[in-house]
Amino acid sequence: MSSLALSLVLLSACFHSIWNFLLKGSTNREVFTWWMLISISVLLIPLGVIMFLQEPFSLIGLLFILGTITLHILYYILLARGYSKADLSIVYPIARGMSPILVPIMGVFVLDEGVSFIGLIGISIIILGIGFVYWWGRIKEIINNPLQFLREPGLRYAVGTGIIIAIYSIWDKVGVSHMNPVMYMYSMTLGTAISMFPIVLRLHGLQSIQAEWKLNRIRILGAGTFDFLSYVLILTALTFSPISYIAPAREIGIVLGVIS
Repeated sequence: MSSLALSLVLLSACFHSIWNFLLKGSTNREVFTWWMLISISVLLIPLGVIMFLQEPFSLIGLLFILGTITLHILYYILLARGYSKADLSIVYPIARGMSPILVPIMGVFVLDEGVSFIGLIGISIIILGIGFVYWWGRIKEIINNPLQFLREPGLRYAVGTGIIIAIYSIWDKVGVSHMNPVMYMYSMTLGTAISMFPIVLRLHGLQSIQAEWKLNRIRILGAGTFDFLSYVLILTALTFSPISYIAPAREIGIVLGVIS
């Protein structure tokens, strides 16, 4: 992986941990997530229109956008529910920690990417580090009751989130080869926000939606901005670097997330 790709990934990890921290501090996390997506979508409408006029969607590009919208709806709902059931320091490492394990395997078998011996060592170190971050201090609990952690609702949501992250990482790696990564991200954000609205409205009601904006609009705008920038940087790096390296490297954000 080039130094430019690594720089983009590390900056993305910082932004990602910030918006997750802002999300954790919200009142209603599912509603907050929706506001986060819709707010940045509205703010960037001029950019979206300009990019679309310059480069309209191809049929294959539209297919990948619809796919990533579906995957990200699942991602945001599972993540929000995970944070509603457990602490950031528990949910974040598990949700993000599955990606370095699953994505390189999928990258090799699905995308036919190659991983060097040095790269394999680096990926292994990252995986071990993630395990250390989460499991340290819980060794006795695991030995006494190894299946107890599976009964924790927040952890189950975190595992589901991690699986979705691995799937959309592979999907989006191919998707950005068919269109500009910024336009890809904007389309995904807008489509996810629109698609989530009926779900959020039915589950929480209009009053809760309005209340969340009044209470946390500054946090919402900040989280939306950092979320958008975080994944744009990753999508940009994916246009010229293997996903097998990008996915593990971006999980430096786990350390920042746990610290926060």
